[in-house]
Amino acid sequence: MKRYMPFTYKMMIPYLLLVLFTDAVIGYISYAMLVGTRTDMAETNIRTGMKQASSNIRYQMDEIQRMSDTLFGSLSFQRALQKKGTPYDIYLVMLDEIVPQITSPLKLFGNHIRLMLYTFNEDLNIVSGDNLDEQIKRSDYYILSYHDIENTTWYKNNKDSELDNIWMQIDTDRKLGNISHIRRLVSYSDYKTVIGYVRITASLSDLFGNFATFPVDQGVTVRLRKSDTNEIIFQRGDGDDKQVNDRFLTLQETIQDSGFYIEAVVPPSYLHKDAGTMQRIIFAVCAISFLVMACIGLLVARLSGRKMSRIVTLVRSFQEGNFQKRIRFSGNDEFRQIADAFNIMAKNIQDLISSVYVQDIKRKQAELEALQSQINPHFLYNTLSTISSLANLGETRKVTEMVQGLSRFYRLTLNQGHVEIEMEQELLQVETYLEIQKVKYADAFAVYVDVEPEIMKAVVIKVILQPFVENVFKHAWFDESIAIRISGRRVGDEIELKVIDNGIGMREDTVERILAGKSETGGYGVKNVDERIKLKYGQGYGVTIASIYGAGTTVRIRLPYESAEDAARRDDETAYL
Repeated sequence: MKRYMPFTYKMMIPYLLLVLFTDAVIGYISYAMLVGTRTDMAETNIRTGMKQASSNIRYQMDEIQRMSDTLFGSLSFQRALQKKGTPYDIYLVMLDEIVPQITSPLKLFGNHIRLMLYTFNEDLNIVSGDNLDEQIKRSDYYILSYHDIENTTWYKNNKDSELDNIWMQIDTDRKLGNISHIRRLVSYSDYKTVIGYVRITASLSDLFGNFATFPVDQGVTVRLRKSDTNEIIFQRGDGDDKQVNDRFLTLQETIQDSGFYIEAVVPPSYLHKDAGTMQRIIFAVCAISFLVMACIGLLVARLSGRKMSRIVTLVRSFQEGNFQKRIRFSGNDEFRQIADAFNIMAKNIQDLISSVYVQDIKRKQAELEALQSQINPHFLYNTLSTISSLANLGETRKVTEMVQGLSRFYRLTLNQGHVEIEMEQELLQVETYLEIQKVKYADAFAVYVDVEPEIMKAVVIKVILQPFVENVFKHAWFDESIAIRISGRRVGDEIELKVIDNGIGMREDTVERILAGKSETGGYGVKNVDERIKLKYGQGYGVTIASIYGAGTTVRIRLPYESAEDAARRDDETAYL
């Protein structure tokens, strides 16, 4: 019977399209808002880190400034720097005055620094600390001669300048990532005569503090720049000014009263690093929402379509010749009027049949019952219906093929009244049936036959394969195409036949009902075939079905192997008995 799509299900299409469009719009808006929120959070976190770094740098610079102020304002320290005398006297001065005042702030400062004192007093002892070309690994102090710096560029540029208390990178500072605080020391007698220089060097990494706030491993670049020249003093990250464009987020934070500012360059990959995850989550939520709305719509469609389904069921009953059924609807709507009209029409037709055709129907019914065990009425009905449709469409060639195929099929089925045929003829009957189906379905199905030549002449009872092949078309086919495999082999003194399909399959309880003859989904006589085999050959033979719902079905038929001579000898013995 031709399938149809209920009207209520057709209305599901625009409904689902509307739901899909709504989900897409909401998903897009949600994604845009989440990405915007993620960008704002990333900017806020980095700004907070920059403020913390600025405060940390400012605090440590103030601490270093206080160290130099202490040395600058200490009269005893200044006197000691200008002390002249014997080496022993100088030793005592350094031990009692200079070294304690230099080392004391080193112990109190939180990070490792280097404190260097350049003196003009040639009598003072030189104290060399760690290698200045290496990273600062511990706090250390140096007492060096003025001659070590008199030829350096920074000293020449600043000795006659009024600038003092300045921060700059000198010598190996840039290479090592350090910065130095330079302070002149002047004589307490006139506050003009320069008696030395104090240089306090600190690591810029230590000044910045914890870099966890700046995920440089994810592309973020942090720089310390001079405010007047924009020169990069220090950088963490692999950022390059040439690669920065409008998609990058550039943030700046000024370090108060220092002449420096912190700059952070954030790439779009970091700003949108969770965009893929958010996109997948939103897609999953929208998909779930769509499925839920689809299920709700399907439920509503099914509930609203029940009345129409009952009407369609009644029409199909009329089509099959069953005019006994009636339909009743409550209410006073269009469905009630349609039901009343159908009931009146069914009664009129039933009365007409009873009065005019009942005798003729009874006579034909007796003839049909005699043929019931040999033909498949559903297959015949569907085939004739297809022939009628093809004839109306003018498909003369296909009509001829189907009529010829139908004729060959029933000639092989009737088999001149014989119960048994050779396996070759049984396969020919299946082939004829498939030719008829091919006219209807073209190349939508594929059939593979793998039967050993040894059993081709074996004698079997007729119509044992075709019902299972027919059931594949009637009940297993659910996709655009289907594949059927028919195999046969000899196993000892038995024949094993299999009909395998990759259709919808069945659940275990359905298989049990089919074999018990309690299901109407078994097609043309699954139970009938099994019973005929058992009656013919005994309880050790018959049909078994293995099926996985959603994966396909395998029908296994076990028969005794009999040649034509064996079958004739058995028939003779039976006739003799």
